[in-house]
Amino acid sequence: MSGERARLTTLYGGLLVLAGALLTGVVYLLVQQGLYSSISTAVTTAVPRGPVPPWRTVPGVPVPAASLTPSDAASARPTSQEMETIKGLAVTKISDLAGEAALNRLLTVSAIVFAAYAVLSIALAWWMAGRVLRPVSVITGTARRLSGANLHERIALDAPPGELKELADTFDEMLDRIEQLVGAQQRFAANAAHELRTPLAVQRAAAEIGLAGEPDPERVARIRTKLIAVADDSEHLIEGLLLLAASEQGLDRREPVAVDVLAHAVADGLAEEAAGHDVTVSVHAEPLTVEGDGVLLDRLVHNLVANAVRYNRPGGRVDVTTSAAGIEVTNTGPEIPADTVPLLFEPFRRLNERTHARGEGAGLGLSIVAAIARAHGADVCAEANSDGGGLTVRVRFDPA
Repeated sequence: MSGERARLTTLYGGLLVLAGALLTGVVYLLVQQGLYSSISTAVTTAVPRGPVPPWRTVPGVPVPAASLTPSDAASARPTSQEMETIKGLAVTKISDLAGEAALNRLLTVSAIVFAAYAVLSIALAWWMAGRVLRPVSVITGTARRLSGANLHERIALDAPPGELKELADTFDEMLDRIEQLVGAQQRFAANAAHELRTPLAVQRAAAEIGLAGEPDPERVARIRTKLIAVADDSEHLIEGLLLLAASEQGLDRREPVAVDVLAHAVADGLAEEAAGHDVTVSVHAEPLTVEGDGVLLDRLVHNLVANAVRYNRPGGRVDVTTSAAGIEVTNTGPEIPADTVPLLFEPFRRLNERTHARGEGAGLGLSIVAAIARAHGADVCAEANSDGGGLTVRVRFDPA
C-alpha cells in the first residue's frame, strides 16, 4: 500500500508543482513585459518640466553652472533639444535600474514562495493519497483476516458514495455468497458423511448380530436380503452424489434434446412405480427443444416426476406439462409450509426426517434438478399448492 501511496503522491505532487512552476513563469513574463513601460511612465511624470539648471560637460562629469564664470555660464546653457535628450537618457537609465531591481526582487520572492508551495503540495498530495487509499487498506485488512472461522466479518465501509464505496459493498456481497456456499458445503459434507455412515452401520450390525451363533439358513437368507438392500441404497446414494458433482461442473457438450419426448419416456418408465403408489401420471407435452446434455436432462425430468410420485398420497395425481417456456410438474400430496420450499433444493433435505425404509430416497432429487438446470442456464422455482397440498416445480429454459 505504501508503494501505491508513493506513486499517487508523486503524481499529485508533480502535477501541483508543475502547475505552480507554470504559474510563476507566466507571472514573471507578464511582469517583465509591462514593468519597463510602467516605470518609464511613472518616472517621466515625476521629472519636472521646468528649465534645467545649466551645466557644462567636462569629459565624463557634469559641472553646475554656479561654478562657472558669467560668460562661461551663458555659453554652457543647453538648448531645449539638448535638454530633452538629457531628460530622455535620465528616464531610460532610471527605468532600467528600477526594472532590474524589481525583477530581481520578484524572482527572489517567487523562488521562495515556489519552494514553500512545492513542499506544501507534496505534503498535501501525501495526505490526499492516504485518504483516497484508506478504503483499500480497510478492504485489504479484512481480506487478510478472513478465514473459515470468521467469514461473518464485513467491511461495512463508512464513506460517501463512489467507486471505492461500491467496491467495498461488492466485496461484502461476495462475502455473503461465499459464506452461504461454505455453509452449504459444510452441511453437504456432514450430511453425506452421515448418510454414508448409516448403511455401513446397518451392514455391520446385520453381520455381527444376525450371523452370530449357530448358522441358520433362514436367518442367513434374511440377512443376505437386508445386506443387498442396504448395498443398493448405498449405490444409489453414491450415484446421486456423483451425478450432483458432475452437474455442478457444467456441460462438456451440447446437442438438441426434445424434452417433450423425454417427458413421455420418463412417465412410461415410472408407470409401474406410480401404480404401486396409486398415483396417476398425466403428460401434457408441447414441443420443447433444449440445447444441452441429453443424459442430464433425462435425469432432470426423471427426478421431477419420481419425486412427485413418491411424495404423494394414495389416489393422487401428477401433471407433467412442457411448453416453449420450459417444464412444469405438479403433484398432490401433503401440505408444505411456504418457508420450507426453498430448503428442499438443498442436498439431503426432505419434508420429513428419513426413516431409512426401503426405496426411500436420500434427499438429493431436487438438488440434482437445480444443479442440472444451472448447468443449462435455466431457472428453477417451486411453490406449495394452495389447494389440496403438494408442490409445483417449474424449470424455465432460456430461448435458443
